[in-house]
Amino acid sequence: MATFDLMILPYAPEALEPVISRETIGFHHGKHLQGYVNNLNAAIAGTPFEGKGLEEIVCTAEGGMLNNAGQILNHNLYFGQFMAPKEGNRPEGALAEAINAQFGSFEVFQDEFVKKGTGLFGSGWVWLSTDEAGNLIITQEANAANPIQKGLTPLLTFDVWEHAYYLDYQNRRPDHLKALWAIVNWEVVAERYGR
Repeated sequence: MATFDLMILPYAPEALEPVISRETIGFHHGKHLQGYVNNLNAAIAGTPFEGKGLEEIVCTAEGGMLNNAGQILNHNLYFGQFMAPKEGNRPEGALAEAINAQFGSFEVFQDEFVKKGTGLFGSGWVWLSTDEAGNLIITQEANAANPIQKGLTPLLTFDVWEHAYYLDYQNRRPDHLKALWAIVNWEVVAERYGR
């Protein structure tokens, strides 16, 4: 029986401090994400989803199956896009050009992205994705939803579930979102963009 595994972080648990603490990584990755992995593995056993990939499950499942698969996919993209804090961290190349062309400047894009993340009621995610024509789109996705369900290609995401930031920022979601820019690995995001 094929099962899903907890992703291995591409950095040490303390590498993202002070933006994300080692303690938050321990709970967020080691407990929350591990829980979604365990739940999905238990749920898919003996179903038609057994042996399917996460993206296929996210695009076709419902209920608890969708929620756990969506959270694994979302968190894998989220944790995979970070690196140690870097001052003046910005995209380069084709992605930077696309952001400037679409939003006017990187700063305008950042402001809009943070506003969308701050304004999402309840729990969920804010995403930068591309459509089939290559246009950049910022979306708010509630709970475990992912832009692939809308035919989009996800590039960058910030988690606005409270478990992602509450130990470090309490109820200051905007401060959390603004701090994340220092740890985005734009090379990973540019690879996802692939243009």
